Amino acid sequence: MTAPSRRISALLPLIAFFVLGAAGALSAYAGASDLPSWRSLMRAAPAANPLAIRLALDAMRCAAVHGMAPPRRLAVIDYSRPSTQRRLWIFDLQGPRLLMSERVAHGRNSGGDLATRFSNSDGSLESSLGLYQALGTYQGDNGYSLRLQGLDPGFNDHALARAIVIHGARYVSRRFAQREGRIGRSWGCPAVSTRVAGRVIDSLKNGQMVFSYYPDPRWLDDSHLLNCPAVRANVARIIRIAKGPRARRRRSPAG
Repeated sequence: MTAPSRRISALLPLIAFFVLGAAGALSAYAGASDLPSWRSLMRAAPAANPLAIRLALDAMRCAAVHGMAPPRRLAVIDYSRPSTQRRLWIFDLQGPRLLMSERVAHGRNSGGDLATRFSNSDGSLESSLGLYQALGTYQGDNGYSLRLQGLDPGFNDHALARAIVIHGARYVSRRFAQREGRIGRSWGCPAVSTRVAGRVIDSLKNGQMVFSYYPDPRWLDDSHLLNCPAVRANVARIIRIAKGPRARRRRSPAG
C-alpha cells in the first residue's frame, strides 16, 4: 500500500464518525420538525394552557436534537391550575387529537389545592417539573403503575430513584374534591383516578412523553431542555409571558 493510501485508510474511521454524527443530527432535526404546532394542539384542547403546550413542544424539540426519538403521544400536566380542575391532557401527536383530559394529583408537600413548591429530592414528597419519558409498567403497592424517567437534569432526573410513577388513586375524584375542597395528594407521583388509570398508563407506556408545567422562575431559567440553542429564542418569548407583567417591566429600560 502506498503512503497516500495508508493515510486515507487511517482517516476512514474519522470520516465515518463525522458522517454518522451528521446523519444522526439531521435525523434528530427531522424528528423535531415532525412535531405538530402548538396551535393545532390548542384546537384539539381549547381548555389547555397554551404556555404549557408551547413549552412542552419546545422541550421535546430540544430532546430530539440530542437524539431522543419523537413520541407518538404527549401528556401535559399544568400544575398552575387547582387540583379540583382537569389539568392533565393526553394528545395523539399524529392527528393531532385529544385522547383524554383528567384530574391529576400533586405531591402533598407541593401545596394544598394549588401546587407551589417542587423538588427533585428523595423524601421531599413534592412533585417535579419538566419532561419525562414513560418507561414500562409494573404491578406495585398502588396497582398497575407506569415508571417515569426524568429528562431534565437538576429538576426531575431523580424520578426513577424516587419511584415517581403514574398510578391510580381513589383520592383523585370529583367526590373527594367536593368534600375536601381539593383532591388527595400523593408522595410526589402524578396519580390519576382509578377509573381511568389503566387507559392513561396504556396510552403513555413504552416511550411516550409526559411534561409537567408550573411557572417556576428557577426551572424556566435553568432547565436544560428549555435553554438549548435550538429552542432558546422561542422559549425566551414564552417565558416572558409566563412570568407575567412584573418580569416584563424588569426587562424594560428605565426612562
